[in-house]
Amino acid sequence: MKTTLEIDRLEELANRFKILSDPSRLHIIQTICTNECTVTEICDRTQLNQANVSKHLQFLKIAGVVACRREGNCRYYRIIDEDLLGLCQQANQQLIEQS
Repeated sequence: MKTTLEIDRLEELANRFKILSDPSRLHIIQTICTNECTVTEICDRTQLNQANVSKHLQFLKIAGVVACRREGNCRYYRIIDEDLLGLCQQANQQLIEQS
């Protein structure tokens, strides 16, 4: 399989991969990939502190990976970038096959 990268899109491509460059962000993505969750639920499932989770969720929201909705005092986060999620799943499968 031959792949050609467009020179004028390399910066954009690098930024796309930066989204996936932090294990905590990947853990958050994995946590909310099937069900939306509150920050508290994400903290409980990832064992990350609230400040760290909030920082990563803000980064993911700005990048267009997640969205949130408000219900009362809670914000529920969900994945909206299915392509990025698919990329994570592909890379994970390749790692499994290589080991």
